[in-house]
Amino acid sequence: MHRKILLLVALAIGSGIPSPAQTQTVIVRPEAGNEVLVNPGMGITTFQRFNGQPLNQGLRWSEEGPTAKLSTAPDRSDFPDTSIAYCRWFWNELQPTPDRVRWEIIDIALEEARRHHQTLAFRLMPYDQEHPLPEWYRNSGARRANRPTDKDGSIWQPDFSDPLYLKHWNALVSAAGARYDGHPFLDTVDISSVGYWGEGWSDYMPAFPFQKALIDIYFDAFKRTPLLMNFDEPQALAYGTGRGAGWRLDCLGDMGRQWTDRPSFSHMLDFYPQQIARMGVQDVWQRSPVSLETCWVPGFWKEKGWDVDYILDQALRWHVSSVNVKSSPIPLEWKSKFEEFQKRMGYRFILRRLEYPRSVKAGEMMSIHMWWLNAGVAPAYREYTLALELTSGTESESVALVADVRKWLPGDSVVDQLVYVPETLKPGAYELRVALLDPRTKKPAVRLAIKGREADGWYRMGGISVSATETRER
Repeated sequence: MHRKILLLVALAIGSGIPSPAQTQTVIVRPEAGNEVLVNPGMGITTFQRFNGQPLNQGLRWSEEGPTAKLSTAPDRSDFPDTSIAYCRWFWNELQPTPDRVRWEIIDIALEEARRHHQTLAFRLMPYDQEHPLPEWYRNSGARRANRPTDKDGSIWQPDFSDPLYLKHWNALVSAAGARYDGHPFLDTVDISSVGYWGEGWSDYMPAFPFQKALIDIYFDAFKRTPLLMNFDEPQALAYGTGRGAGWRLDCLGDMGRQWTDRPSFSHMLDFYPQQIARMGVQDVWQRSPVSLETCWVPGFWKEKGWDVDYILDQALRWHVSSVNVKSSPIPLEWKSKFEEFQKRMGYRFILRRLEYPRSVKAGEMMSIHMWWLNAGVAPAYREYTLALELTSGTESESVALVADVRKWLPGDSVVDQLVYVPETLKPGAYELRVALLDPRTKKPAVRLAIKGREADGWYRMGGISVSATETRER
C-alpha cells in the first residue's frame, strides 16, 4: 500500500501535476543574509558615549562617564553601529554629598541611549587611583584599611568589612535599583563592590561573608534588569552567577609580557580559561549574558603583535554577547575579522523553512511549521514575541505563536503549531509576514539573518488566501 502511494506521488510530480499536498501547502525557504546585524543586547558597545559620537584617539580612553550630553562627530566615525552604550561613573561624581545623588547624570545617559537607538549598560564604581572615595565618606568615621605612610598611602583604601561601607554603598545601589530597575532602555548593570573600579579584587579583600553581602545588594535592588558579575574573585564569581547573574571580564586580549610583577603572566593563557572551568561557569551563557572588555584597545593588540584570531575565537568559545573595545578605532587590517566576529557573537536567527496552508478560513485554525537556526553563539536573553501577520492593502491582523526564543540556543529549533486565523479578516488575498516583536511596543525588534525585510521591520514570506467561514443553519 505504501509503495502504491509513493508511486502515485512520484507520477504526479513527474507528470507536472501537483499532488494534493502541494496544491494546499506553501513551503518557503528564505534566503540567508550575510550582513552584520545590529540587534538588542549584543554587539560591540560604545563606551562612555553613544552611536555617532567621536572615538577615543590613539591608545587612550577615559574611565569618567559622561555627565552631560555629548556632541556628535561632524563626520561619521568608522565604528560599528551598536545597540548598547556602556557607561560607568565614580561614586564621588554621582554623590558629592550624603544627601544628594546626581541622578540626572544617569537620566541623561538613558535618554541619550534612547535617542541613539541604544540601551544603556552601566556600572557604579567606588573609586580608583585617580578618583577617590567621596570626601564626605572619608570624613564620616569610616575605617581606612591602609595608613598614609604605607606604600599606597596616597590612596585612601576603605575597609570593605566596615558597616559604614556596607551602609552607604547599599544606600546608593538600592536607590539606583528603585529608580531604574526594569527601565525599558536599561540593558544590564554590573555587580560592583570591592576595589578599584569595583572590579571585585583588592589588596584589602574582606572575608567572603562581606563580599557576599555586597553582592546581595544588587540582587535585592535589581530584580528585573539583568546583572553581570565581575570575574576576578573565584568564590564571588561562583556565588553571583549561581544567583542568576551573567559574567563579565575586563582584560580580553592580554597575551602577556605587560605586567612588571608577573612578567610571564597572560590573562588569555594563564587565567581566564582555567577560572571558567574551575568555577563551573561554562554554561552560564545558556541563561545569562557574557560580556567582555578589552585589555587596553585593539590598536594596542596590534602594536604588540598579539594573535587577534586566537583572541576573537576564544571570546566566541565563551559564548560572548557583547564586547567593550572602549570606543577605540579598530585597526583597518582587522576590520573584516571583527565583522566576521560580529556575525557570530550573540544570537543570529535564520528562518530556514516555513510551511503554511495556501488558503485558510477566517475564524478557523491553520497549521504552521517553522525551522529556525540560531547561527550565533548565544541565545537572546530578553523575551520577544514570534508573530505572523496577514496583511493586504486595507486589512491587517497579527497573531502570536507560542515560542520562547530565549531557549533558542545555537543550533536548530522547530515551531509546529496550530494558529488561529482572526475572524475579523475579510475574504481576499493577503501577504504572510513574520517578525520577532518587542512585547512592550508590539513592533518588530530583532533583525533576522534573512532577506525580505520590509520598511516596518516585518519579513515577507508569501501569499495566502483568506475565505469566509461557512455558516451552518440550525
